[in-house]
Amino acid sequence: MVTGANSGVGLETTRQLIKQGATVIMACRRVDAGKQVAESFSNLKGKASVLKLDLSDLNSVRTFVKEFLSKYDKLDGIDCNAGAVIMGTKAIYTVDDLEMTMAISYFGHFLLVELLLDILKQSIDGRIVMLSSCVHAGNEKNRPYVHFDDMNYKLRKYNAMNAYCEAKVASVLYVVELANRLKDTNVTAYSVHPGWARSNFGKGNTFMRVLSPVMAPFIRSMTDSNEESAQTSLYCLISDEACRYSGSFFSQSSVLYSDKYCKDGGWPLKSPNPNATDEKKANELVKLTYKIVGL
Repeated sequence: MVTGANSGVGLETTRQLIKQGATVIMACRRVDAGKQVAESFSNLKGKASVLKLDLSDLNSVRTFVKEFLSKYDKLDGIDCNAGAVIMGTKAIYTVDDLEMTMAISYFGHFLLVELLLDILKQSIDGRIVMLSSCVHAGNEKNRPYVHFDDMNYKLRKYNAMNAYCEAKVASVLYVVELANRLKDTNVTAYSVHPGWARSNFGKGNTFMRVLSPVMAPFIRSMTDSNEESAQTSLYCLISDEACRYSGSFFSQSSVLYSDKYCKDGGWPLKSPNPNATDEKKANELVKLTYKIVGL
C-alpha cells in the first residue's frame, strides 16, 4: 500500500514494486489521476488497484480502511509517502479541526497504520515506512520538536516550515514507538528521508508554481530523480537486511551525512535530533495522538 502513489516518489515506488510482481494499493486523493497512472502499469508483472484516500479527513481514512478490508485479506507493507506543507502565514484547518500540514503528513497516516496493524500482523514479514525528511533534524542551535501542548497551532503563530519540520519529527518519533511496541511481532517500522527528490511537492502553492520554471535547471542538477529517491523506501519495504533495523531512520542522500554526496542505499543513520529519538517523548506522542484521532 502506497499513499500519494499517483505522483513523485510515491509513483516511482509503486512502479518499482509492481515491476517486481507486487499487487499495490494506490491510496490517492485524486482517484482519476491514480487510475490514469495505473493504466501505464498494465504491461508490468504485478498490478495496481486505486482506492480513494484523503489523509486530511479522518473519516476518509476510516472509510478507506473499511473498503480495503472488504476487498483484501492480506497486507505486507504500508508506505506512508504522502505529505504536504501548507504555505502562508495562517494555519489552515481540516474538517476535523487539525492543522493541515500535520494532518496530512502525520495524523492521517497514524490513523491509517493503527487501523491496519491487525492485518499487517498476519503477514509473514509486515513493513511500515513513514516518510520523514532530513529537515526533522534542524541544526545544532535549533532542533525541531513536537509541541505537545499545541500540535495544531491554536496557541502560537503559524509558520509553514516549522509545521512541516514538526510533522517530520512526529513521524520519526512514531516509528520509534511502533518498533518498540511491535518488537515481539513480525512487523517492523522505519522512517525515511528519500533524498532531494524532484517531486511535485509544493506545486499547489502559488509561490512555488511561479518559482519552479526559474529554478528548474538548478533543481535538476542538485536533486535526485524520483527513481533514485524511491530506493530508500523500497529498501525498507522489501530488503531482508532492513528487518534488523526496525525503528531506525534511513537516508538516501542527506546533509546529515558527514559526506553530503554519500549515497549508500539507505543505510540506517542515527538522527542527530534528540527530540526525534527519545522513547519517553515517543510514548507521549502516541498517547496524545490516540486522543486526537479518536482511538
